[in-house]
Amino acid sequence: MNPSSSPTTGTLFLPARLHIAVWGALAALTLVLVIVSSSLAGKRFWADWQESGNLRRPNYAERIYHDNFFRTRANTWSNLAYVAVGFYALAFARHDRRRPRAPLAGYLVQTPPLSVLFGLALCWLGAGSGMFHASLTRFGQQLDVASMYGGLLVFIAISLGRWLPEIRLGRARPPLPTWPFFGGLVIVACALLFRYKWSMSATNVLSTLILGVTVLSILDRFHPTRRMAVRWAFASVAALVAGITCRQLDVAGRFSGPDAWLQGHAIWHVLTAASFGCTYLYYRSEVLRSPPAPPSPK
Repeated sequence: MNPSSSPTTGTLFLPARLHIAVWGALAALTLVLVIVSSSLAGKRFWADWQESGNLRRPNYAERIYHDNFFRTRANTWSNLAYVAVGFYALAFARHDRRRPRAPLAGYLVQTPPLSVLFGLALCWLGAGSGMFHASLTRFGQQLDVASMYGGLLVFIAISLGRWLPEIRLGRARPPLPTWPFFGGLVIVACALLFRYKWSMSATNVLSTLILGVTVLSILDRFHPTRRMAVRWAFASVAALVAGITCRQLDVAGRFSGPDAWLQGHAIWHVLTAASFGCTYLYYRSEVLRSPPAPPSPK
């Protein structure tokens, strides 16, 4: 990927050293997981943990290896896709923090901490979903479901921050950025959703958050001074729809056999990670329609 004169393209560019860092970190993590899973194979590591209902009554087609550290294989390893998206968001945050701020760059590019928050949320999702599919324990299920919300909450925080990037508490005081407030709300909401996971419907919460992101993304199209590359939004929706299709075929037992590496739920992980990544790039593609006006003289 090469930078061009387009402001939108420039916001999607990363230098080669950061690509190498991302894939090096993924390779190191993969090696650690291979060593751990191999050393604990057949040792019933999860035997003393409270079981999830999915252990005895599986929802997905993949074969369960009760004695192994990775009780399901494809459904566990595929969560590295979320981690990859998270690592790239962290790499973009580092890149944004170190390079000069382009005058036409959008809100997310101008606010690297929100990229950090999104990157951590996706790594948290990969860890939570990965632990569930590796262990099929009740705690793993709680972690899996609760971690699904973080990335969507960050998108909502980004949208709100675009419309209200700063507030002024007094005429004599300089304006304050709102991202610490919105970011803090994301962290508090994630903690509460984890704490009360079993007392609420995950489907209702997830549907509400997806609806919130969708509505705010549509409103973003009407921002008077900013524009975004809508192709990334369409790509995100296409990946999500394809992922849902694969997941439902897997639940119905119509995707693949129990020993195949190509599992419908594993592809759901990869495609939803791609959907998250495309939505993140959609926000990164934002540019101002014209340079900001200079402050009026007092």
